[in-house]
Amino acid sequence: MFDMLLDPPQTSLASVPTAIQDNGYVVLSPEHFFELSQHHLTEWQDLSATWKNLPADAYLKDGGRYRQRRHASFVIQNNTVTLAPHRAHWQPVSYNALHGGIDRWFEPCEETFAHSAALKDFLLNLALQFDQTQNNLDESKPWFVEVHQFRIDTTDGIGRPTPEGAHRDGVEYVAVLMLQRHGIKGGETRVFESNGPQGQRFTLQKPFSLLLLDDARVVHETTPIQPIDPKALEQGWRDTLVVTYRRGGFQDSHSS
Repeated sequence: MFDMLLDPPQTSLASVPTAIQDNGYVVLSPEHFFELSQHHLTEWQDLSATWKNLPADAYLKDGGRYRQRRHASFVIQNNTVTLAPHRAHWQPVSYNALHGGIDRWFEPCEETFAHSAALKDFLLNLALQFDQTQNNLDESKPWFVEVHQFRIDTTDGIGRPTPEGAHRDGVEYVAVLMLQRHGIKGGETRVFESNGPQGQRFTLQKPFSLLLLDDARVVHETTPIQPIDPKALEQGWRDTLVVTYRRGGFQDSHSS
């Protein structure tokens, strides 16, 4: 029996800043994502091939083998996107009780992806949307951006996109781009008010659907995935690109 997948409510690109201000999150259709990034489906499909070569996440504290990832950091200032020197990913325990408080040195994103025009244009145009959301017309003020390539698979029969549970990331904004769902059920996205009872559940099903979150206003999580056919020879997987935007610098441990 298949899960009943709930489609997300979608917003037009022109309404993104207002919708984030009103609701704390928005979802863009693939068509609006391509319009935002100013690059076509074929370019992003070519880049999505780099998800086939993600190393295992060596920091999972639940003993799982279901997560593969790469990481890169960028600074956006004066309409310029600059790849920062490779650095550890760090979060305080207050935001990530499971994996916070430690420097996690993930392998860097491959150069083909990190230096691609499609990625950099997407990061820049998203920063401009967030500038409007904050009513901040000073584009010279930098954004500190972290990029995470994730593959969650069903190697152990179940994969957990957010093993830490419902959480915030300690940044201003979070973007989650769905690349592909293959042979899986589950993976429902849940977005809740940080300080209220309201919440929304939906599943990012279509490749290149984009979820944007105001990290101060909402908490988010994604439910575990399982294979549609446990007897299938090929495992299932869920590929996403997660991008965080923060003012004032990267999150760093005191030892960094």
